[in-house]
This record gives sequence, C-alpha cells and structure tokens, in this order.
Amino acid sequence: MSEARANKPFVVAVAGGSGSGKTTVARAIGQALPSGASVTLEQDHYYRDRSELPLAERAKVNYDHPDAIEFELLQHHIDELVAGRSVERPNYDFAGHGRKAESVHLDPAPVVIVEGILALALPEMRARFDLKVFVDTDADIRLMRRIRRDLEERGRSFAQVRAQYYESVRPMHLAFVEPSKRFADVIVPEGGTNRVALELIVSRLREHLASSA
Repeated sequence: MSEARANKPFVVAVAGGSGSGKTTVARAIGQALPSGASVTLEQDHYYRDRSELPLAERAKVNYDHPDAIEFELLQHHIDELVAGRSVERPNYDFAGHGRKAESVHLDPAPVVIVEGILALALPEMRARFDLKVFVDTDADIRLMRRIRRDLEERGRSFAQVRAQYYESVRPMHLAFVEPSKRFADVIVPEGGTNRVALELIVSRLREHLASSA
C-alpha cells in the first residue's frame, strides 16, 4: 500500500432498509474506534429543504425516492472530509419537514461513515466507498421499528406512518434499496445484534488506522 493511499481516509457506507438497524450499526462502528477516529454523515439530514411548501404539502413528498436527497451536497461533503477539510452538515427537522437554520460542524477523521437507505443506490455514491455494508433485516421487524421511531421521535401519527409506508416506503424499498444490496461487500443480517459481523468490520477499520499511523 502506498503512503498516499494509507493516509487517505477510509470511507464506509452503511445502507439498508428503513428500520433495518443501519443507524445502530454505524454508531457501533464509530464507538468501537478510538475517539476522534471517525466522523459520520447521515443521509437523512440531506433531505432537500421543502420550507417553501405549506406543511401539508411537505408531508406528501416522497422522501424515500433518491430525488428527495441532495446527493450533490452529500457527495461534496464526503469529498471535503476525504480531502481533510471540515464541513457544515445540514440539520434536518423531521417533524417540520425542513432544514433548521443552524448546521452541524464536522471535522475530518481517518474513517468516514456514510449511513442511509440509499447510500448504495447511485453509482456516483458507490464510487466513493472503500467498504460497502448492507444491513439486511426482515420486513416485519423493519416496519415495527419504523412505526416506533416515527411515533416516538418524529412526531408522526399512526395514520401518517401507515400511509407513508404503503405509498412510498415499501415501493421505494423494492425499487431502490433492495436492489442496491447486490453492490455490498458485506451483508449484515439483523443489524446491530450481529456482533460477529461488527467485529469483522471494526477489525478492518483498525487495520487501516494502524497502517495510517
């Protein structure tokens, strides 16, 4: 391995369906590494700002289609972090369907983790990753997790969760998320409970950190 390659930040994608446990996996990876060794970009914070629309219209947007994500900005931020420069990550308000005024400052790190349902869906995204992980969890488990999250954390009603699932979440999963699994280097069944898979991923990242030291 050349010195230039060894010193380049290692970029990891963690993809999977909504409620698959990919956020848990991404956090577990970051927490298993030394303090300051990783930085995480969550795809959900890159939803395009819809503040120009009335709130009722914002709720009707298909947030599970690639067009809902400002991938240009996400890719730019990945490139900036890899180049050793800090970024100002958007801060999305899930209850109001819009970006908050204040951004989140992120400094570069030796490991960059990119987490989101569509992280592997686009070729221009996949080209930026050194390791592509797909968290594969049964649909009924994913649905129950999503219902709990949206009710408890995102201010949704059950009727809203149900309508969104049938109108966009499920069809977009079948159209974009599930097909992206074939591009993964590692498939992790059952998400954050799969300790063996997590240990293998973390071991690979520790090797990178050791070679970059």
